[in-house]
Amino acid sequence: MQISQLYQIYLAHRKVSTDTRKIEKGSLFFALKGANFNGNTFAQEALAKGAEYAIIDEKKYQTSEKCILVKNALQTLQKLAQIHRQHLQIPFIVIAGSNGKTTTKELTALVLSQKYQTFATQGNLNNHIGIPLTILSIPQDTEIAVIELGANHIGETAFLCRIAQPNLGVITNIGLDHLEGFGSIEGVKQANGELYRYLKKNKGIIFLNTNEKELLTLAQKSKFPKKRIFTYPNEKDYLHCKLVNSDFFVAYENEQGNFIQTQLIGKYNFANIATALCIGKYLGVPADRMDEAILSYKPCNNRSQILQQNTNIIILDAYNANPSSMREAIENFAHIPSAQPKGVILGQMNELGSYSYTEHQNLGKLLAEKNFDLVILYGNEMQPALEFLPKAYFFTDKFSLHNWLKEKNLQDWLLLVKGSRSMQMESILEVV
Repeated sequence: MQISQLYQIYLAHRKVSTDTRKIEKGSLFFALKGANFNGNTFAQEALAKGAEYAIIDEKKYQTSEKCILVKNALQTLQKLAQIHRQHLQIPFIVIAGSNGKTTTKELTALVLSQKYQTFATQGNLNNHIGIPLTILSIPQDTEIAVIELGANHIGETAFLCRIAQPNLGVITNIGLDHLEGFGSIEGVKQANGELYRYLKKNKGIIFLNTNEKELLTLAQKSKFPKKRIFTYPNEKDYLHCKLVNSDFFVAYENEQGNFIQTQLIGKYNFANIATALCIGKYLGVPADRMDEAILSYKPCNNRSQILQQNTNIIILDAYNANPSSMREAIENFAHIPSAQPKGVILGQMNELGSYSYTEHQNLGKLLAEKNFDLVILYGNEMQPALEFLPKAYFFTDKFSLHNWLKEKNLQDWLLLVKGSRSMQMESILEVV
């Protein structure tokens, strides 16, 4: 079947699924493959649960006319999304970078929703599968789309840009993320620079944080036209606002000189706020409406959440972790004034490849400097940190960690909980 024919079928059945556990009646099921599964084997189940068609790529599973055989189901999904994007005559804003993408995406979408029908990436659907699914799920009345772009190897950002075809974009920062795939910090820069290069070639707009020197250099090296760069958050920038306080919750002063107290913790979130304000200003959202949106935002989904757990206050930042975000979180936690004892419960940082030993060692040095009342480390990769932390508690399995916490029965602590997503550090809420 030609992709143009499949697109006509999609227009009649706009719900797309890759998971038979979430099939909606009248949807299109794409039989994707993974390391441990073959979606083709679920095609009949998808149809039985109400899917209108199953798009498969193995002929032996073509048991009826409802099974549409293609060469590669994933590539077909991506091509379908690319075609649909071409028909969507609305601005697409792409948010890339090492840290803060999801919070920036949510703040930006919230700000823009004060004036426009806005649709944003749901959850963490920000990769080669998630972005096509996001594009194909955009409601017909949408006026602006905010797309989070996650990449873990060189070339992926460029590839995802060809699918999403952004008009506007922002790189939050350059940090030590996915070093296993990028190879080095230079690889991280090269990969993020792919967004600038795409937008330059396609006469797009970038929003640039002038406090991020690596981004300034990246924009200069790409020779991005200055007239299409909108800067923030300093006084001479297009959008200026000022961090007023970050002892616990972030407060900022807006362009009108008003003081805004947010529900976000950590000065690192100021950059995310300023990004959303800059994009909102460029797209004509009134200043007071933008501030109202920022005020209303409350972190969730394990991202810088403040939780009262029995007698303990927990800062839960277990959405993900890399050396850059871990340092920011620890520095901020150390800065928070507290009458309570302070402790950290940290899971290992994954996807660091050959950098893992050194970066976990650096983490140990940082923690030693901060002299917290309690340090708990979880995961085999954390072992190098122990060289600098003779009094730290170290666990290699979740069962032992949970049992230790149950036995200690911590009372009246301020705790930071952080780690890579696969470490599922939020599970400690069950035992503290």
